Amino acid sequence: MKVDFELIDSILKDHNYDATQVIGIMQDIQKEYRYLPEEGLKYAAEKIGISPAKIYGVATFYGNFSLEAKGKYVVKCCNGTACHVSRADDVTNAMYEAVGMKPGQHTSEDGLFTIERVSCLGACGLAPTMMVNDVVHGKMTPEKVHDLVNSLREESR
Repeated sequence: MKVDFELIDSILKDHNYDATQVIGIMQDIQKEYRYLPEEGLKYAAEKIGISPAKIYGVATFYGNFSLEAKGKYVVKCCNGTACHVSRADDVTNAMYEAVGMKPGQHTSEDGLFTIERVSCLGACGLAPTMMVNDVVHGKMTPEKVHDLVNSLREESR
């Protein structure tokens, strides 16, 4: 994905080119690209007067930042205790199957789906759960996963 430096400048301007707002800047860049592109980070670091090493340190310290491109739909599959005992592995495997990925693959070839296993989504009463972008889906089954993927594919057309 090509970096739009005018967009990065706009984000930096919104933050007054203030290095103390580096996390907010990075959040806004990630919101636009769904990850932190290397060129964009280096450019932002230079413009706000910090080293590329410092901005990469922030990017790698916080788990919500990603240096890898993500799909349009980021699917977080819960593997916490409540979900695990409620057969979360079956649900996660169904997600991989439904989007045409193998376990361990990060993003689908069509760029629509990124699958991440997480330790807990905090919705234990709805186990097994998964989150697609910011929407929690509870009481999931392999059948519900296939229906969800089909509806997301329809939505993205």
